[in-house]
Amino acid sequence: MWGALLRRGVRGGLRCLSSGGPPWSQVVSEAEKIVGYPTSFMSLRCLLSDELSNIAMQVRKLVGTKHPLLDTARGFVYDSRNNLQMRGLVVLLISKAAGPSTAELSFQHDMVSGIYSSQRSLAEITELIHTAFLVHRGIVNIGELKSCDGPLKDMQFGNKMAVLSGDFLLANACTSLAQLQNTKVVELISSAIGDLVQGIYYENSKSSEENCLTDDIGISRWKEQVFLSHSALLAKSCQAAMELAKHSAEIQDMAFQYGKHMSMSHKLHSDLQPFVKETSSDTMAFSLNSAPAILHQEFRGREAWLKQIRELREAIKAGKGVTSAIDLCRCHGNRALAALERFPPSEARDALANIVYAVTKFP
Repeated sequence: MWGALLRRGVRGGLRCLSSGGPPWSQVVSEAEKIVGYPTSFMSLRCLLSDELSNIAMQVRKLVGTKHPLLDTARGFVYDSRNNLQMRGLVVLLISKAAGPSTAELSFQHDMVSGIYSSQRSLAEITELIHTAFLVHRGIVNIGELKSCDGPLKDMQFGNKMAVLSGDFLLANACTSLAQLQNTKVVELISSAIGDLVQGIYYENSKSSEENCLTDDIGISRWKEQVFLSHSALLAKSCQAAMELAKHSAEIQDMAFQYGKHMSMSHKLHSDLQPFVKETSSDTMAFSLNSAPAILHQEFRGREAWLKQIRELREAIKAGKGVTSAIDLCRCHGNRALAALERFPPSEARDALANIVYAVTKFP
């Protein structure tokens, strides 16, 4: 199905996906040099504010508990896979790859390392929104707690901190968004926030249902859900970055397509890790709503899926779901590379391509 699209590759100066590429950590490090500074410091002004410092002091009271907000906080301090700041980095790279438009030549004095200050602000806004939703995802369902999860008062306090800190980050993002003074950009990012809410609401509502393990979901529906919860923010932020530089509608659409398909590949790559990593253990967790599981269900049929539910992981590894998910991941990767062909050759474009190569590379 996606094999033919994968084999076509892309035209132009970008190599095909089968050529491989450098590891993810190297890709991120080289990309950060191109945009001018490490993106891990992107939202430093917000994170060092007095308000968030007070929240951080309160979060310290959760040390020793099992509230998931602690894991989120640890991830901000030590992100070994360099995933947390990926969205802001891509926004900066696509901004640099596109360069100034002919309509904005009079504002080139406002550029640093080939990126407008408004585009850097947009990258920070994108990261703040993503971080806010990560924090909000750490809210636990009090009704589903067990005695082994720890005292109820700790979980209630952790939920309050998650709501407060997530809302604070989101409010800062919205304030900075208004300061860009661009109606279309405000509309784009606002709609992305709406998409995130809708996608996460669907995830949470389905996970609370008793039949969530056997929910009849196809790959088309899966892609719709993943776009809402994982791709919309990056895709629309890339488009907004082009709007800030007054690029044409065609370039804006290509930026949107790159952000959409690259993030889809990133999600598929993440879903596939429990099935393709040589060092993965038999108890390595995987989602029953991941692409390999859903594709396996489509190939095997619903009745067979229900019978195999207890030994699903090995069944997926032996079936067509994994190989089809890899093909789908690389199909989205090729579409992202095809969108990049509309941008002039540059170090930034090469870095964006390397990100695609990294998230479509498998053992």
